[in-house]
Amino acid sequence: MNASSAFTTAIVPAAGLGTRFLPTTKSVPKELLPVVDTPGIEYVAREAAEAGAKRLVIVTSPGKEAVVDYFRPRPELESTLEERGKTDLLDKVRRAPALLEVETALQEQALGLGHAVGCAEPNLRGDDDAVAVLLPDDLVLPTGVLARMADVRTRKGGTVLCAFDIPKDQISAYGVFDVEPTADTDVLKVNGMVEKPPADQAPSTFAAAGRYLLDRAVFDALKRITPGAGGELQLTDAIALLIAEGHPVHVVVHRGGRHDLGNPGGFLRAAVDFALDHPEYGDDLRAWLTQRLA
Repeated sequence: MNASSAFTTAIVPAAGLGTRFLPTTKSVPKELLPVVDTPGIEYVAREAAEAGAKRLVIVTSPGKEAVVDYFRPRPELESTLEERGKTDLLDKVRRAPALLEVETALQEQALGLGHAVGCAEPNLRGDDDAVAVLLPDDLVLPTGVLARMADVRTRKGGTVLCAFDIPKDQISAYGVFDVEPTADTDVLKVNGMVEKPPADQAPSTFAAAGRYLLDRAVFDALKRITPGAGGELQLTDAIALLIAEGHPVHVVVHRGGRHDLGNPGGFLRAAVDFALDHPEYGDDLRAWLTQRLA
């Protein structure tokens, strides 16, 4: 098995209510809010496709059908744009449906990330020995960490997670890994996880980010854990159970950046960052920001 075939199915949990973006999210799913001119979920889907995914399972809740509709072709819109010679817009409209095959799983109640991932189990195929999970609130930059994670799974087996090295004074906001080194500086063996520890009790400064490459065994573990705070099933509890049972778990430390699209402040930072690099809007925005900040 080479790294590119370490997984072919990716799961994106997108069932949340987007409460921090109300009232907009009364009618527009948070995952479709545009970072400049492209919804966050398209960036995540593209990242999955670049790493080898052929299929995307979007876990949605009732009333969020628009998230999946975004990945369906729109023949009438396409023919209108074609007739008008708007080829640039036509390419944009066709981009998401061409990325990969998209299907849905339904999460009727918000019972945690572990529950959301478990809702996608019926969508798996016989050859899905591992699945990628990408949280749509997290834009991990530059892309490519998922391909590195697939390579680690090919070499070491088991489950592979993404980690960021977080300043110690901020670590208590994260799920933190208890790790030991391997021959590769940025690949660490995981011995355990602690959710939001006090800074002086954190086992490391390596914190979970929104990218997971899960061995299929995690779905059995999800059935055997008990709900935690708020009655939610935590994915980290299922991974901790696998570790306790001797299942190999590693992290790949990502040395790049990230944007959190889950709150308006983080979303605005992402939009400004992406807009500054945009060939059409970047120069004007930079000039305006310089003037505004002066």
